[in-house]
Amino acid sequence: MAACDGLDGPDGQASRQALYLYCVARAAGLPALEAKGIDEESRVELVPFANLAAVVGLVRVDDFCGPSSEARMGDLAWVGARVCRHQAVVEAAMGHGPVVPAPFAVLFSSTERLTAWLETHHDAISRALDRFARHEEWAVRVTLDRRMAEAQLSDVTGAASDQSRSTPAGVRYLQERSARLGAGSKLDAWLRHACTVVVGDLLHHAAEFRERDVVRGPSEADGRPVANWAFLVPRSERDAFAARVESIHAGHVARGLSLGLSGPWPPYSFCPRFESEPS
Repeated sequence: MAACDGLDGPDGQASRQALYLYCVARAAGLPALEAKGIDEESRVELVPFANLAAVVGLVRVDDFCGPSSEARMGDLAWVGARVCRHQAVVEAAMGHGPVVPAPFAVLFSSTERLTAWLETHHDAISRALDRFARHEEWAVRVTLDRRMAEAQLSDVTGAASDQSRSTPAGVRYLQERSARLGAGSKLDAWLRHACTVVVGDLLHHAAEFRERDVVRGPSEADGRPVANWAFLVPRSERDAFAARVESIHAGHVARGLSLGLSGPWPPYSFCPRFESEPS
């Protein structure tokens, strides 16, 4: 959601342009970036403050704030393309050192407002950059092939085959249904326990972890997503962390539980939460 407070002009109409914030990085060693802006029109620029540099670009306020923006911000195709461009700029800055990435659609009405915000949060941003210089965010996506998992945990088929032929069909149906329900509960309990154990295991190679929203894709051919985790991993532990994810995956895949690793990503999940919002 765009941060739009303070972007209205004296006549109540939105200002024509605002500064769009991509991320904040150390000024030293950060060159001018060649990445395209979020609208593919404006240039990406640097706004220095002390030893920091904010990576910004000019955007039309109407694209993100006010009544005319509502339809666009609800259009997944429009938003999705700009989220990808936002990400591309952040990753370009990451190529030169650690960054504190901004959420999508954070706007400032002026350079003065941006520098005032940087001054207020300078120490918190600096601490985060120091930490991200030593750590990386990695994502672990967990999927479940429920049928495969139930086949491993359930003895429904075996129990049904042992039923006496003299058992009435109605009774046999109720017994089988009860067994299936029991198998489902057993699977859910096993899944919760397995995920708890896996997180504890991976934290031997990570400083922190966050649970993120589980997003289902258009196809679940590789299993139903059941967990989406972010881990803040010391750079020195990167190889050990990746090897442990692969080992856990190999030990669970036959039971229908799969782990997928991706990264390193901009450390959105571990950024400081600033008390005052930009405007």
